[in-house]
Amino acid sequence: MVSILLTAVFVSSSLFLSFFRLKLTMEWLMVAFVALLLAGQVSSEEIPYEHLMSQIQACPKECHCTPSFPNAVYCDNKGLKRIPVIPPYTWYLYLQNNLIDVLSANALHNATQLRWINLNHNKITSEGLEADALKGMSNLVHLYMEDNLLSSIPSPLPAKLEQLRLSRNKISKIPPGVFSGMDHLTLLDLQSNKLQDDAVTEIFLDNNNIEKIPAEYFKGLPKLVSLRLNRNKLANGGIPKNVFNLSSILDLQLSHNQLTEIPVISSGLEHLHLDHNKIKSVNSSDICPPGALDDYLDDKGPRLRYLRLDGNEIKPPIPRELMMCFRLLRAIVI
Repeated sequence: MVSILLTAVFVSSSLFLSFFRLKLTMEWLMVAFVALLLAGQVSSEEIPYEHLMSQIQACPKECHCTPSFPNAVYCDNKGLKRIPVIPPYTWYLYLQNNLIDVLSANALHNATQLRWINLNHNKITSEGLEADALKGMSNLVHLYMEDNLLSSIPSPLPAKLEQLRLSRNKISKIPPGVFSGMDHLTLLDLQSNKLQDDAVTEIFLDNNNIEKIPAEYFKGLPKLVSLRLNRNKLANGGIPKNVFNLSSILDLQLSHNQLTEIPVISSGLEHLHLDHNKIKSVNSSDICPPGALDDYLDDKGPRLRYLRLDGNEIKPPIPRELMMCFRLLRAIVI
């Protein structure tokens, strides 16, 4: 331990004063320096001063903490196999690029104020992710677990979560109700997983804040039959042209969004819910699949049977061309 030695020597003709030594450890010098640096900078919106000092002193030895950003703990690229004890006032935790394979219920029990955690590029499996590991993170809004070994979406998830990034895992199933009650979710990334499993036939993403869907996002789901995205914030600008043009899908629900136009659909779709959007008109050229009229000659025409358009800005009558295109249509609500 580095010490500072202060020696005072005073010499006179008749008196020789003894030496006085004052040892200050580097640790306390650091604390004193940070205290002077941050005093007066801690606002009521940040953590209290005494908590700030406790946070700085409790930084794990395996990690790096910077006084200028005391709410963040950097434990990335350390070769860690287990998560160290994290200080209680941590908001941002970086654990990417390690060898962590288990996320236990006790791993982060001390860090209940976490807002953001990055666990990308580790070796966490679904078996290594204990059921209540994420349950206590009531303030968590960003969870990154890309490039791990997960076979299923973690559950239960924190209710305030806004972004969930799980790309490049081994996820083959979406548990029923896993997104139930997650009213703040705006981004769900499941790219490059194994969701082409035959068991994945329905996706329910109702009551979220989803604004954008990546191109070809559902292309790897050849057995997808039902897709529900009701009560989100989808506008036409956030929907790639053919993202819903899937031959397997039979039921597409996009109610209570911000659509101004009817999206492209496949000829095999049977039920389409577009009520309570901002659609002003229905043009058969926009909704009718290309070559639909010709296909009726060999019984391969559009299969749409139910269409719901109420709650938009559409006024009757329904275009005759629409009925000519969808000859199997049995009910239309406008």
